[in-house]
Amino acid sequence: MITPRNIFRHELIGLSVRIARSVHRDIQGISGRVVDETRNTLRIEMDDGREITVPKGIAVFHFRTPQGELVEIDGRALVARPEERIKKKFRKP
Repeated sequence: MITPRNIFRHELIGLSVRIARSVHRDIQGISGRVVDETRNTLRIEMDDGREITVPKGIAVFHFRTPQGELVEIDGRALVARPEERIKKKFRKP
């Protein structure tokens, strides 16, 4: 089960996401569903069907867990290959 405490250890593909803040104001506020993830980017499918690639390191994301909880994550903490990030140890807040 994905919770705010363990979201880093789970797959992000399929989760709803919104870009809360970004260095690039053009992408701020974009929302949709994560359809792909690389080391440095997230590919987001927007509600109108278009896909946009967003660099992880320049944005703060709001992810919604399957249980409906909202989780804010600084994209710099996500910069890693998904398979490496899942193995990585994070300090507990």
